[in-house]
Amino acid sequence: MNTFWTILGVIVAVVIAVFLVNVLFAVMFWVFKALIVAVVALIVFALLRRAFAKKA
Repeated sequence: MNTFWTILGVIVAVVIAVFLVNVLFAVMFWVFKALIVAVVALIVFALLRRAFAKKA
């Protein structure tokens, strides 16, 4: 019976690990995407500011 609980514990640990890794990668992807959006927004803001500064 001890072997059964060991195997069950390993299976539960693997399922929890897979869930945590999926959540971690989802969060990392969201942070990376937000960082790229912020960089692009800064570039566009600088270009727009330069374009409107020359016209004024």
